[in-house]
Amino acid sequence: MTDQRRLRVTEVRSLCPEIRQITLEPLEGTALMGFQPGSHLILHAGEHRNAYSLTGDGIMPSRYTVSVLKRNDDGGSAWLHQHLAPGSEITAEGPVSMFAPVHNQQHALLVAGGIGITPVLSHASALAALQKSAEVIYAYKPHRAAHVDQLREICHSAGFRLTEVTSAGNCRKALRDRMSDQPVGSHAYVCGPMSMLESFLEIGAAAGWPEYRLHLERFEAPELDPGEEFALRVSGSPEDLRVPVGVSILETLESAGYSVPNMCRQGVCGQCQISVRSAGSLEHRDYVLTEEEKAAGGSLMVCVSRGTDVEVAL
Repeated sequence: MTDQRRLRVTEVRSLCPEIRQITLEPLEGTALMGFQPGSHLILHAGEHRNAYSLTGDGIMPSRYTVSVLKRNDDGGSAWLHQHLAPGSEITAEGPVSMFAPVHNQQHALLVAGGIGITPVLSHASALAALQKSAEVIYAYKPHRAAHVDQLREICHSAGFRLTEVTSAGNCRKALRDRMSDQPVGSHAYVCGPMSMLESFLEIGAAAGWPEYRLHLERFEAPELDPGEEFALRVSGSPEDLRVPVGVSILETLESAGYSVPNMCRQGVCGQCQISVRSAGSLEHRDYVLTEEEKAAGGSLMVCVSRGTDVEVAL
């Protein structure tokens, strides 16, 4: 129920400039999989495979909804804006859970910036349906507040405190104010641009939040240094490969004729995780594996991570 399959577009609605909400329903005789709040759906958009956060609560869904921000390029988001209309069919994968809530949390602080509202809306919807405790901070540019009316309605009906801000300075102020005044047992979640994530971590640490209570969903990763050249082997192959400076393991494997599932190529989606048989050392650069998983050294994300004398299994 999460493998590749066709879904039908039943509605395309403009939420604000450059953001469209797409509603998808199953074809006749099929059903939709429930999902953890914060999950995403992978859509095949022309030549691209893009991940988009589901906005519903995930409880016995009869339809999926995603909101797509049109980027200024010829990528998947532009294709979806140009080609999808009610009645269209599209190939989808998932849902995939990468930003799930901690189920024994006593309270949730949800923070969103711009299009980052989509997974946060899913969290808020599920917490409201389950009559749990939460608070929301939403930062957006004026006239570009996707889902703000829906979020206000959820927060009002569930009794959640909602703080809306429209500048980076006011966002930092709201984070300092609210992260210093949360009940014991709280977990905090954020999805937004890089600057917001950095502020969230900085202010959270200053307010005494332990790292395991701070949860991030990233759009993109910081730029990485090119690293050093190193040796790479594929188990069962007699060929020794070299991963050059500034080239990823993924690119090296692709050049050698190997096929590895991938999507973001930034270490944030988890699609290119493969097993490590041995390594002199590993340099994990992704934002998917836990610290325990990185320390164990059993796998790595080949789009960004590096090492020395690495042997992988495909």
